[in-house]
Amino acid sequence: MSTERRAPLDRKRVADTALKLLNDVGLDGLSLRAIARELDVKAPALYWHFKDKQALLDEMATEMYRRMVAGTALDPGDTWQERLRKSSHGLRGELRGYRDGAKVFSGSRFTGIEHAEQMEDTLRLFTAAGFTLAQAVRATATTYLYTLGFVTEEQGVEPLPDERREGYDVAERARRMSDFPLAARAGAEIFADYDRHFEEGLELVLAGIAVRFGGS
Repeated sequence: MSTERRAPLDRKRVADTALKLLNDVGLDGLSLRAIARELDVKAPALYWHFKDKQALLDEMATEMYRRMVAGTALDPGDTWQERLRKSSHGLRGELRGYRDGAKVFSGSRFTGIEHAEQMEDTLRLFTAAGFTLAQAVRATATTYLYTLGFVTEEQGVEPLPDERREGYDVAERARRMSDFPLAARAGAEIFADYDRHFEEGLELVLAGIAVRFGGS
């Protein structure tokens, strides 16, 4: 009989296992039963920790956020623009590390209040720069939604950074749309060079915030 002790089954271990499995099977293939097999336990054991798949997704999103915060250093001397750039790039980088990462994160509810510390710090930075609280919320939320939406679309083409779905060959698309030359050429801007695409879009959002709300 083996005397090796397994790590206790808790919410973090289940969420960590689910995030690892996500890259293999994607969101559609992720189930409590599949996770239980990875953990070598019976599926009902997971229901002590998560009542359903959405509860698990909430914990997965929370763990993704914890990892993102751990990997994104924020400077008290940031301008509001610098803060939004750092948080947006940090979020995109974390989401792209998982197949369907943006879908998991979207609509999930954090299971703790770890996000409150960073949120408080960012809102203080914005209000100190001359934004009202409502303006600060709108600016940060809009930038967050831009990033989440961008990565959702990006992962529809590139599920992981080293993969590309069939059907998104830019040259083939241009050939099929040759009767519509501008639309055909637009494919190179839409479905390629996502790093530049994201950066330029983010700067458009920041410029719009500055025009609409000002802030120093």
